Amino acid sequence: QVQLVESGGGLVQAGGSLRLSCAASLRTFSNYAMGWFRQPPGKEREFVAAINWRGSNTYSVDSVKGRFTISRDNAKNTVYLQMNSLKPEDTAVYYCAAARTTDVIDTPTMYPYWGQGTQVTVSS
Repeated sequence: QVQLVESGGGLVQAGGSLRLSCAASLRTFSNYAMGWFRQPPGKEREFVAAINWRGSNTYSVDSVKGRFTISRDNAKNTVYLQMNSLKPEDTAVYYCAAARTTDVIDTPTMYPYWGQGTQVTVSS
Protein backbone atom coordinates (compact mmCIF):
# COMPACT_ATOMS: atom_id res chain seq x y z
CA GLN A 1 0.00 0.00 0.00
CA VAL A 2 1.35 3.38 -1.00
CA GLN A 3 1.62 5.96 1.75
CA LEU A 4 2.72 9.56 1.47
CA VAL A 5 3.26 11.41 4.73
CA GLU A 6 3.81 15.16 4.77
CA SER A 7 5.46 17.03 7.62
CA GLY A 8 6.97 20.43 8.34
CA GLY A 9 3.90 22.63 8.23
CA GLY A 10 3.11 25.19 10.89
CA LEU A 11 2.53 28.84 11.70
CA VAL A 12 5.05 31.37 10.44
CA GLN A 13 5.17 35.14 10.04
CA ALA A 14 5.18 36.74 6.61
CA GLY A 15 8.68 36.73 5.18
CA GLY A 16 9.60 33.56 7.03
CA SER A 17 10.50 30.11 5.75
CA LEU A 18 9.35 26.54 6.11
CA ARG A 19 10.53 23.28 4.61
CA LEU A 20 7.92 20.64 3.91
CA SER A 21 8.88 17.00 3.61
CA CYS A 22 6.96 14.10 2.10
CA ALA A 23 8.10 10.59 2.93
CA ALA A 24 6.90 7.93 0.51
CA SER A 25 6.49 4.23 1.10
CA LEU A 26 7.17 3.45 -2.55
CA ARG A 27 9.45 0.52 -3.27
CA THR A 28 10.67 2.17 -6.46
CA PHE A 29 10.43 5.82 -5.45
CA SER A 30 12.86 6.83 -8.19
CA ASN A 31 10.31 5.70 -10.80
CA TYR A 32 7.79 8.30 -9.66
CA ALA A 33 7.29 11.94 -10.48
CA MET A 34 6.30 13.94 -7.41
CA GLY A 35 4.20 17.03 -7.00
CA TRP A 36 3.12 19.53 -4.36
CA PHE A 37 -0.36 21.00 -4.38
CA ARG A 38 -2.18 23.28 -1.95
CA GLN A 39 -5.73 24.09 -1.02
CA PRO A 40 -6.32 27.56 0.44
CA PRO A 41 -9.33 28.06 2.72
CA GLY A 42 -12.56 28.02 0.72
CA LYS A 43 -10.76 27.41 -2.58
CA GLU A 44 -9.99 24.51 -4.86
CA ARG A 45 -6.78 22.54 -4.78
CA GLU A 46 -4.06 24.11 -6.93
CA PHE A 47 -0.71 23.08 -8.32
CA VAL A 48 2.43 24.40 -6.67
CA ALA A 49 5.47 22.51 -7.98
CA ALA A 50 6.54 19.21 -9.49
CA ILE A 51 9.75 17.29 -10.05
CA ASN A 52 10.60 14.45 -12.37
CA TRP A 53 11.85 11.03 -11.30
CA ARG A 54 15.53 11.95 -11.44
CA GLY A 55 15.20 15.41 -9.99
CA SER A 56 16.66 16.87 -13.17
CA ASN A 57 13.53 18.74 -14.20
CA THR A 58 11.22 20.87 -12.09
CA TYR A 59 8.25 23.09 -12.75
CA SER A 60 6.41 25.51 -10.48
CA VAL A 61 3.51 27.90 -10.67
CA ASP A 62 4.41 31.53 -11.35
CA SER A 63 3.19 32.74 -7.96
CA VAL A 64 5.90 30.77 -6.13
CA LYS A 65 8.80 31.01 -8.59
CA GLY A 66 11.87 32.46 -6.94
CA ARG A 67 10.46 31.67 -3.48
CA PHE A 68 9.71 27.92 -3.41
CA THR A 69 12.07 25.12 -4.44
CA ILE A 70 11.12 21.50 -4.94
CA SER A 71 13.77 18.82 -4.56
CA ARG A 72 14.01 15.11 -3.86
CA ASP A 73 16.32 12.57 -2.26
CA ASN A 74 15.71 9.21 -3.88
CA ALA A 75 17.92 7.47 -1.32
CA LYS A 76 15.55 8.65 1.41
CA ASN A 77 12.29 8.26 -0.56
CA THR A 78 11.55 11.88 0.26
CA VAL A 79 10.52 14.99 -1.65
CA TYR A 80 10.90 18.48 -0.20
CA LEU A 81 9.37 21.89 -0.70
CA GLN A 82 11.53 24.72 0.58
CA MET A 83 9.35 27.79 1.01
CA ASN A 84 10.99 31.17 1.51
CA SER A 85 9.60 34.70 1.67
CA LEU A 86 6.22 33.33 2.67
CA LYS A 87 3.15 35.49 2.17
CA PRO A 88 -0.27 35.33 3.85
CA GLU A 89 -1.72 34.15 0.52
CA ASP A 90 0.44 31.02 0.80
CA THR A 91 -1.77 29.89 3.68
CA ALA A 92 -3.22 26.50 2.73
CA VAL A 93 -3.17 22.80 3.35
CA TYR A 94 -0.22 21.45 1.37
CA TYR A 95 -0.37 17.99 -0.20
CA CYS A 96 2.25 15.88 -1.89
CA ALA A 97 1.34 13.48 -4.68
CA ALA A 98 3.04 10.72 -6.66
CA ALA A 99 2.64 9.41 -10.19
CA ARG A 100 4.55 6.61 -11.90
CA THR A 101 5.87 8.56 -14.86
CA THR A 102 9.08 10.11 -16.09
CA ASP A 103 7.32 13.41 -16.87
CA VAL A 104 6.80 16.52 -14.78
CA ILE A 105 3.05 16.93 -14.43
CA ASP A 106 0.90 19.67 -12.97
CA THR A 107 -2.56 18.12 -13.35
CA PRO A 108 -3.91 16.73 -10.08
CA THR A 109 -6.04 14.08 -11.80
CA MET A 110 -2.88 12.47 -13.17
CA TYR A 111 -1.61 11.72 -9.66
CA PRO A 112 -3.08 8.52 -8.19
CA TYR A 113 -1.37 8.77 -4.81
CA TRP A 114 -1.83 11.56 -2.26
CA GLY A 115 -0.77 12.38 1.26
CA GLN A 116 -3.09 13.58 3.99
CA GLY A 117 -1.82 17.15 3.89
CA THR A 118 -0.05 19.52 6.25
CA GLN A 119 -1.30 22.96 7.29
CA VAL A 120 0.77 26.03 6.52
CA THR A 121 -0.42 29.30 8.02
CA VAL A 122 1.33 32.58 7.27
CA SER A 123 0.43 35.52 9.49
CA SER A 124 0.75 39.13 8.36
